[in-house]
Amino acid sequence: MRAGEKRKRASRLCSVAVHCVWAFVLALSHATAAEIRLSDDAGRRVTLQQPAQRIISLAPHLTELLFAAGAGGKIVGTVAYSNYPVEARSIARIGDSAQLDLERIVALKPDLVLVWRDGNAQRQLDKLLHLGIPVFYNEPRRLPDIARAIEEFGLLAGTEAVARPAARAFMARLDELRVRYAGRAPVSVFYQIWDKPLMSVNGEHLISDVIRLCGGRNIFAALKSLTPEIATEAVLAADPEAIVGVGAEAGQAGNLDAWKHWPRLRAVARGNLFLIDSDLISRNSPRILDGAGQMCEQLDTARTRRR
Repeated sequence: MRAGEKRKRASRLCSVAVHCVWAFVLALSHATAAEIRLSDDAGRRVTLQQPAQRIISLAPHLTELLFAAGAGGKIVGTVAYSNYPVEARSIARIGDSAQLDLERIVALKPDLVLVWRDGNAQRQLDKLLHLGIPVFYNEPRRLPDIARAIEEFGLLAGTEAVARPAARAFMARLDELRVRYAGRAPVSVFYQIWDKPLMSVNGEHLISDVIRLCGGRNIFAALKSLTPEIATEAVLAADPEAIVGVGAEAGQAGNLDAWKHWPRLRAVARGNLFLIDSDLISRNSPRILDGAGQMCEQLDTARTRRR
């Protein structure tokens, strides 16, 4: 073989080799780009090799967040009371937040399970973690956390094109409420989430952030427990200007009439006993701004009743 031909052949082989190397590099970069890494609200690092296609939601608010992020069609299982949007009602049930059907979960072959950090039974979650299924914890504590969750779920499911504008729309609506009620005179509020035992929320709870948004002051914000049990005497001593509770529905107590036994309580004397639909205020989902709008109007009503 002549020297010129050898050089041409070597050049062709080099070209093929370089092409192969670049093909490998590109393939590797695409694989790396497809990998998703996020820290959840429990501080755990969660890694997916590709966007999740079969998702299980272990709380109604997680189901709502997934639909808001454009990933509702990827939910293969959820829990009781996941009733919004309408499409969620046809999704297979795998128990409720307190009691999960682990065999059913495994049978659905999820590639991601979304968990309500403070709402699901930890002993069952421990079993779930041992199965090796990726688990992502969610627990919004401030209203902007909901927009962040929508974006995170969009990233996990590969639906960022829907999730990002949805998150922006939520923040725009939140900012509108914040501007509207900024500077309003404070209203002391007792928020009742349950009556037997009597329970409220502390300052770290998302509902307390709603109270702040509306210019309210949570009278039990300083307590350590997220959802503390409260003595009736403590409420009477604090003498709140307004008492807010959730509307009655199956499995929940929404009756505030018991407070009428203390007619000298400011909230009672001024007629400031207010109810909000539980689904609009107790779920950490985009609809909480509907509940926030109601609470802000209620506290404005309380302001007009001052003597």
